[in-house]
Amino acid sequence: MLDQALSQKLRQIVGENYYRDDREALVAHSYDGTPMLQSLPDGVIYPDNTQQVAEIIKHLAEHRVPVVTRGSGTNLSGGTVPVHGGVVMVMHRMNRILDIDLQNLTATVQPGILTGDFITHIESLGLFYPPDPSSMRISTIGGNIAECSGGLRGLKYGTTKDYVIGLEAVLASGEIIRTGGKLMKDVAGYDLTKLLVGSEGTLAVITEATLKLVPPPKSKKTMIAMYKDLYGAARTVSRIIEAKMIPATLEFMDNPTIRVVDDYAKLGLKRDMDAILLIEQDGDPEAVERDIERIREICESEKADQIEVAKNQEHAEKLLTARRSAFTALARLRPTTILEDATVPRSQIAEMVLRINEIAQKYNVTIATFGHAGDGNLHPTATTDARDADEIHRVELAFEEIFEAAIELGGTITGEHGVGMVKAPYLEWKIGKTGIEIMRGIKQAFDPHNLLNPGKMFANESRKRVVLNRA
Repeated sequence: MLDQALSQKLRQIVGENYYRDDREALVAHSYDGTPMLQSLPDGVIYPDNTQQVAEIIKHLAEHRVPVVTRGSGTNLSGGTVPVHGGVVMVMHRMNRILDIDLQNLTATVQPGILTGDFITHIESLGLFYPPDPSSMRISTIGGNIAECSGGLRGLKYGTTKDYVIGLEAVLASGEIIRTGGKLMKDVAGYDLTKLLVGSEGTLAVITEATLKLVPPPKSKKTMIAMYKDLYGAARTVSRIIEAKMIPATLEFMDNPTIRVVDDYAKLGLKRDMDAILLIEQDGDPEAVERDIERIREICESEKADQIEVAKNQEHAEKLLTARRSAFTALARLRPTTILEDATVPRSQIAEMVLRINEIAQKYNVTIATFGHAGDGNLHPTATTDARDADEIHRVELAFEEIFEAAIELGGTITGEHGVGMVKAPYLEWKIGKTGIEIMRGIKQAFDPHNLLNPGKMFANESRKRVVLNRA
């Protein structure tokens, strides 16, 4: 528990009902969406505005108390687990849309607004905010910014970082800074906006964001292509991009995922397929029709066993359900589900999936793979049981080799889930010792006493590289 005088001061800042240190609140904020990670905070606080956030951080800094900023806690890298105790700052009360600027096509929002609610409101105005993380119905804009969330539309439209053009944030000292703004060009100094996006709450607490909006697509078509040959599906992905078409969505599921999804959603998928591609294109109606027909021809030439184009919006939603329900379906199989991510060049997708299958077989664990084929971001997902220590150890060894395989194929250890605690021991594999030291220097400049989300990004000790035998 915190010092009584400090606890009382925090209550005075936010009101008696918005600072809690009872057992129920501490336990509820001791974990996030990452399995098998938990650590109790000393308190939980719910600020209502930027000035309250600044005051809270100033008082915590004076007492050298850590603070972990939290949205809905949907992240999958242990990013909001308070491993050093301290105060968890929950941003849900700061959930307002502050400004919609139709002249500049921007929206200014507080970090606690749910992403899905924001997107629904923007679409009701005839505008479009493309980032669509799978958790958008419950995740917050602030959490998306902290993790630089991706989503199904990332191939064509980019990820969260491509739409954040200005930020208000509170530093570890309690000082408030503003970066960027509504302007489309700004090269005045280092790009602090982009630096804070994806920094996982380790550099500053985001209290306001200015987001770029775009006109919505006029038309959309969805199709699904099923393959008995994994390499045929992978070649299809490469050939679509090579043909200078960028689909809005280009998603992948392997055979274990197909079977589980069909059991769960009863979609009538062909269960003997090695791979399924879910493809969506949007834009001007004529261009969409032309692209879908060209994509169909590519799928046929790569020996797709079955191709189906949605007849209407209801049919399209049914097809999209096949991909969107993948994690939910897999999570029903065993008590513990570990959803990871690794990214490779899209030309290496088939090789990466085969590597994952080989590694799963080597360690006698169950791993299904799905993900964003268009940008090479795959989600190998292990279904296991946290109570079985031997199996969990084998799962950990398997993922270690999967991360190594991704790097060997020209990829990275994480494409959208972030580093947090889970990937911190592997970060040096990707960016090297010099990269780690540069990042530590940035952290020191922003947060000299290591009070903002400590224990994340930087591991006490990096894992030794796995030597894969590819004889």
